[in-house]
Amino acid sequence: MSAFEGEPTVDVKLDPPVSLLPDYSRQALAYDTTRAASPSVLTSLRDALAGAPGPRLADIGGGTGNYALALREDGWEPLVLDRSPDMLERAHAKGLQTIEADAQKLPLPDHSVDGAMLLSMLHHVENPALALAEARRILRPGGRLALQVFTREDIEDLWVLELFPSSRSWMRATHPPLADLLAHLPGARHLPIAYGDLHDASLAALSAHPHKLLQPRWREQTSYFERMARDHPQELDSGLRRLRAQLDEGTAPSRPGKASMLAWIKA
Repeated sequence: MSAFEGEPTVDVKLDPPVSLLPDYSRQALAYDTTRAASPSVLTSLRDALAGAPGPRLADIGGGTGNYALALREDGWEPLVLDRSPDMLERAHAKGLQTIEADAQKLPLPDHSVDGAMLLSMLHHVENPALALAEARRILRPGGRLALQVFTREDIEDLWVLELFPSSRSWMRATHPPLADLLAHLPGARHLPIAYGDLHDASLAALSAHPHKLLQPRWREQTSYFERMARDHPQELDSGLRRLRAQLDEGTAPSRPGKASMLAWIKA
């Protein structure tokens, strides 16, 4: 793939990402054990991409390629782009085409893909507006963009935040309101996602299964608990003890979280 010219300039105030590790080698080893393609997400994703002018699909920040693999079975020709070589190694082992790349500077020409998807990755990016501008740039006219995010509205009533109160401020800072995202994708449709499965065990999906939050193998593949362990280890331990007590008493909440899919068409 040839590098592009004319990188868009976006003036935006940056909020700290939820998680930005120097490498994802440890996460890549176990990622697929808890983070497969969710039927709840795939329903909205297929809706968002429907009607694209062709099969070429950029999975931006696609990690180990589970969603790209699911869409390949639908006839798409996915290309997984991610800045983690360890994640991409696992995507490549699934027979997927991969390129190591930063979402904020994609090595793809203008108008080179028919669809682009950014799934649960925008909160990892230093400059989300630039990542969205790059996704728009590489789309052909009539191309479809699918953005799965956790908006501020989606996280406001997330019961897990009550156990870890210090997280509420940085979760708000790193999860913009729906209106802010729509400003970057004018005319996009908003498709609410209600998790009815645990295939892709994000914090939102795990919220319906509080007992699993006590198990490290489920927690550690979420950026939320990764940051809690890194920045607030004492609060994490305290909150988990409270959750264990609530489970023993039969009072633990079990409301599933929510997410949003934005479906945008390039004019």
